[in-house]
Amino acid sequence: MGPKIFGIRKGKTEYRISLLPIGGFVSGVGEYDDEVESLGFTQEEAVTNRPAWQRLIIAFAGPFMNLLIAWLIYWGVTVSSGLAVSLPQVGAVIEGSAAMEAGIAPGDMITSIDGIRADSWNIVPETVGASDGRPLKVVVDRAGTQMEFTMTPRRSTRTNIFGEEEVAWLIGVQASGAVRYERRGFFESAAIGLRQTWNMIDVTITSVKKMITGAVASEQVGGPILIAQMLGSQAKVGLVPLMLLAALISVNLGLLNLFPIPVLDGGAILFCLIEMAIRRPVPEKVQEWSMKIGAGLLIGLMVFATFNDVMRWIR
Repeated sequence: MGPKIFGIRKGKTEYRISLLPIGGFVSGVGEYDDEVESLGFTQEEAVTNRPAWQRLIIAFAGPFMNLLIAWLIYWGVTVSSGLAVSLPQVGAVIEGSAAMEAGIAPGDMITSIDGIRADSWNIVPETVGASDGRPLKVVVDRAGTQMEFTMTPRRSTRTNIFGEEEVAWLIGVQASGAVRYERRGFFESAAIGLRQTWNMIDVTITSVKKMITGAVASEQVGGPILIAQMLGSQAKVGLVPLMLLAALISVNLGLLNLFPIPVLDGGAILFCLIEMAIRRPVPEKVQEWSMKIGAGLLIGLMVFATFNDVMRWIR
């Protein structure tokens, strides 16, 4: 999206790469204005006069480009920088936890837990969660010295990535956030990028479901101010975190546009599906009023998100 960097023209279609890697769009002649002949097209070539199944493909193409761009970003980052693997290093120890009582300290590198080699941080919560409360032997490397501890996980409350509180078996350690980068081949990186894109789609859809059901507080909805703050903070960290954030934004834009709300691509897809089912277009009055309602909903959501941003900034 944004200002054009370069493009090519094949037939009557222009393909372009623009400055901002946070989305894509497909604009058909006649879709937003009545200037058809003046652009060198016939009325038959106008999007509004094409069959419903063709208009459906065009409406889907924009959100699809958002998801495709996210995949390309994940792919490119993995090829160039490697796959980021979270190190099994303790960043913090919870006061009064089993880990603190056993003697675990921040900076300890966990080498094995319950006899399982810890080559990444994910092994730690997975093993603890599956322990069912039985004692675990944890081996750590502390400044080059191997140390062994025994601790019994406890049923405690934690906050998950959606801001929900859940009960789980815990020993009371938090990751340091340190990572190592493992080189991956070109095609393996493509598969990893596809998996990361799907995981982000799954997380985004789950977040929306939880917001609708009230499981996640609506105060967590963010708008343009939050996005700008996140972009600024990630830009200070480095190019890779900034690109990963761009991929996340691209996924969110793609999924948002697929919601069956008139004025969004998802609304256009819905109208096309209805037209294909009843074999005639949805009445213009119905489409017009639906667009007004959809626009009102979107404006309301933007106002609400911006309000949350302002209140979050004030706090």
